[in-house]
Amino acid sequence: MTTTDLGLPAVGDGSGLEPDPRIYAEELELALRNHAMPLEGLRYPVTPTGLHYTLVHYDIPLVDPDAWQLTLDGAVQRPLSLSLAALQRRPARTLRVTLECAGDGRALLSPRPLSQPWFYGAIGTAEWTGTPLRPLLDEAGLGPDVVDVLFTGLDRGIEGGVEQDYQRSLPLAEAQHDDALLAWAMNGQPLEPQHGAPVRLIIPGWYGMAHVKWLRAITALNEPFAGYQNAVAYRYSQSRAEVGEAVALMRVRSLLAPPGIPDFLTRMRIVERGPVQLSGQAWSGRSPITRVEVSTDGGASWAPAGLRSAEHPHAWQAWHFTWDAATPGVYELLCRATDATGAVQPVEQAWTARGMGNNMAQRVRVRVR
Repeated sequence: MTTTDLGLPAVGDGSGLEPDPRIYAEELELALRNHAMPLEGLRYPVTPTGLHYTLVHYDIPLVDPDAWQLTLDGAVQRPLSLSLAALQRRPARTLRVTLECAGDGRALLSPRPLSQPWFYGAIGTAEWTGTPLRPLLDEAGLGPDVVDVLFTGLDRGIEGGVEQDYQRSLPLAEAQHDDALLAWAMNGQPLEPQHGAPVRLIIPGWYGMAHVKWLRAITALNEPFAGYQNAVAYRYSQSRAEVGEAVALMRVRSLLAPPGIPDFLTRMRIVERGPVQLSGQAWSGRSPITRVEVSTDGGASWAPAGLRSAEHPHAWQAWHFTWDAATPGVYELLCRATDATGAVQPVEQAWTARGMGNNMAQRVRVRVR
């Protein structure tokens, strides 16, 4: 049996372990440190800042915005060093962008990979204000052999036995994407500490691990970055020993806002007999959603939902459905989305050893009374 860095069984690491019903104290501590969006938040086109999900790998650094500096160096002709005031004097844009943690839904997998135990809700959509990254790269003058751009945060810790700053790289073409932002504001207000103040990267379409927070350095590289967060942590594989495929753009997904009222402990939803209005949101990397379907019988049959058009290309799309709940009883509701590439949200889990990219259809138990 393999173990995690904490000395705990690596549940779901591909070693043939049965599902582990225990919740470890270390998992609870992670769950209490990090914050999921309550699914009622799906009713807002823009997630209120206090409801938006947060994931902090190490500690939230204490940063003096007046003393903060961003460096842009590496394989460039003209290294740059910018204060927050200098960055904010540059042309600014505001983009509505959906962010989802790559591990969202990990705790629903069987067997369960052991890490931050997300169920649903590691998701949020905000309006991010900042300056485009590409003009800064152009100003620094990238060398002809640059292939990766590395982003380094001020948060530091130990993961996988490696002491490290949080670092992620993007392929050059992604770093030069027109909508890549260095953001200093969220929903019209300066970034709060847990969301990466004073400046973070926003790279629309990518899972949340790429949106490096508390940004302190941008480095042009002539070879692919082989650091822990790129090469080890965020991979699709059937065992932790496999290198696997790198996690990148968000997979097609939809979620249902909870109808009716909840039972406090079980969270089963209670609705009255008759027409029930269902609604939710759907999203997928950089592809618009073209279809959402709803099942009220556990996935035995499906019906199309109404779908709002993609007014903001990097944000989720609202959907709605009227359910004729004519007969009292207990029902299982599901929703699934299809995007413009033809990718369909699966009903069954897509298991990976690290619990990444789990986009299986949500199941919601509802009692009609």
